[in-house]
Amino acid sequence: MLASASGQCTMSGKKNEGGEKRLMPFLSRGLRKPKSIRHNGKRLSEILEAHGRFARMEEGGARAELAGAKLERADLRGLDLQMANFHGAHLAGADLREARLTRADLGEAKLNGADLSSTDLSEAVMSRADLTGAQLSGVELFRTDLAGAILRGANCRATNFREANLRQVDFRGADLNTALLKDVDLSGADLSEVDLSTTLMPRGWKAAPPAEK
Repeated sequence: MLASASGQCTMSGKKNEGGEKRLMPFLSRGLRKPKSIRHNGKRLSEILEAHGRFARMEEGGARAELAGAKLERADLRGLDLQMANFHGAHLAGADLREARLTRADLGEAKLNGADLSSTDLSEAVMSRADLTGAQLSGVELFRTDLAGAILRGANCRATNFREANLRQVDFRGADLNTALLKDVDLSGADLSEVDLSTTLMPRGWKAAPPAEK
């Protein structure tokens, strides 16, 4: 059973493969190490090292200010990036698996095709971020602000969206199998062609009736 744009259930089994094809150029290239990337004249590795000290509240630490940074295909796996500023950053195809991004600012960031599997994004700001085709399986999005974000074709299997702001989110063609959407705000969200048969929806949630012709 699939939800249509208006929220009604349909039996359409077509997959949205357009997003995957557009992302192949990113996914087929190798990852870039932080030492090879520069932002505002500094190596990314140096910025991240200082941020690690900041997160641990150690002397000499400084918050990572990476707003608008060109970080496509960056290898950021397993890093402590809590409270980092990635607002509007270009992170298409980046590897963020198992990273800690609690309370980070990823608003309007370009994360299409990025791998965020098993990442902790609790209470992060991701409003209007582009997560088309992103890997979000097993991600913690507790109380995360995703208002207006694009998650077309994203893999959100077993993702925890509990108490997240999902207003106006574009979920078209996303995989929400076994995802937790309890206590979320889905006002205006587009769930077209999404299988919700194993998704834990908000209490009392009902698919909207089909639009009158």
